[in-house]
Amino acid sequence: MSNSTQPVKTGHPEGLMTLFFSEMWERFCYYGMRTLLTLYLVKSLMKGDAEASLLYGAYTGLVYAAPILGGRLADNFLGYKYAVLLGALMMAVGEFLILGGNETFLLIGMGALIIGNGYFKANISTIVGKLYDDDDPRRDSGFTIFYIGINLGALFATTIVAYVGETYGFNYGFGLAGLGMLAGFFIFWSGRKKYSAAEGLEITEKGKQKVFGPLNMVQVITIGSFLLIPLCYVLLMQNQILDYILLGLFAYVAYSLIAAGSKADKVQGVKVWKDRMIALIIFMVINITFWACFEQAGTSLTLFADRNVNREILGWIMPASMTQFFNPFFIIVFGSIFSVMWVKLSKIGKNPSIPLKFAFGIIQLAAGFLITQVGMMFVNEAFQVPLLTLFFLYLLHTTGELFLSPIGLSMVTKLSPKNIAATAMGGWFLSFAIANYVGGKIATLTGGHGDDGAVLTGAEGLDKYISVFSNLGFVLLGIAVLIIIGAKPLNKLMHGVK
Repeated sequence: MSNSTQPVKTGHPEGLMTLFFSEMWERFCYYGMRTLLTLYLVKSLMKGDAEASLLYGAYTGLVYAAPILGGRLADNFLGYKYAVLLGALMMAVGEFLILGGNETFLLIGMGALIIGNGYFKANISTIVGKLYDDDDPRRDSGFTIFYIGINLGALFATTIVAYVGETYGFNYGFGLAGLGMLAGFFIFWSGRKKYSAAEGLEITEKGKQKVFGPLNMVQVITIGSFLLIPLCYVLLMQNQILDYILLGLFAYVAYSLIAAGSKADKVQGVKVWKDRMIALIIFMVINITFWACFEQAGTSLTLFADRNVNREILGWIMPASMTQFFNPFFIIVFGSIFSVMWVKLSKIGKNPSIPLKFAFGIIQLAAGFLITQVGMMFVNEAFQVPLLTLFFLYLLHTTGELFLSPIGLSMVTKLSPKNIAATAMGGWFLSFAIANYVGGKIATLTGGHGDDGAVLTGAEGLDKYISVFSNLGFVLLGIAVLIIIGAKPLNKLMHGVK
């Protein structure tokens, strides 16, 4: 029996906890940066709300697109261990570059964070999966534990980094996030023997081959990764280019999936896979819709909290960026409850279909935005709604997330033929990238300036935020109704996948 199936005291491979804490600190780094980014752009670099939102959307969009490339390079050349270490190093460097204190250093640092995240995020989850045999009943439980690590990192970032950054200075927050990434790097490296049973950790034979003078493929990729930072710089500066890049990538992925599905049908003599690929593309569009609105957390909702939310608690003023902690907090509180709930609903035959789960998730997202209308009933003399407004908004957004997020990756693997599983998963990640980018565009509809560029008063700003959030809520409700109406045809396209 291999080490990967020998249980330790926790009932899981001992390497799981090494990966748990490595991922926790990486998420501490990423969310620490993300939590402060919009406020840093607006308050320190004096960007307008719209410009800051577009830059934020371009950054987070590229962060989610990068793992598509990072995973492929690790599979073919780097091996998972080297890829994760390279990613961790680049992310730490990126955070420390931001300490330069101007826009140039920020954009270069963001470029390093984008590339580094592509290597780290794509491959550490793969290592977790490789610790278990395919039929190991502990696998789902192991990923649940790993998911808790992700949300602990996000929780610590949105409390500790947010508080330090807004109280003592943004540079202290970014520096703290960088130290967190170094901690993740050290934990992953020092614990390498504990997860050594996982397959695919080491550099591949292709990676060792000389391709450019004395340099082998791994060395060329490493140098090339740092040379990609200027490309990210350009894409962030000229982020409108991403309109065409992301749309083109989506069209290419959609065509590739449908073509692969048709080919699989011909080989197997069935009419299943093409339909399933069409269903997957529809779910990708729904996924984009949900997350583009959900990701207002780092942009419009944070600026709303800064300007129009009464954050005083017993004389203490909660930093605006710290309001983002509600989401990871609620994930930790409700995550296990939801996982048990789905199992129990399945046993009694009441588990909603995948389309209905997506629809119910969107309804809760809509309700979260509409709760701001209730907050308007309790506005104070400074034109601020109560903090409970955001509490209930994020509560509904998080329960909505739990209807979508946990089933998404599983759904992709079920709908896709094995020979194109990687392409399908890349397409799913691409939908998150597009969603984050579109989310930045949605955030430009809010802001502290009117259509004529004039600075809005507190009352005008509050009205604008509430109007946009309410409109988002109503549009999302309409989309949810359409999904419910189309649930039966969608289920038919899925051919039995539940």
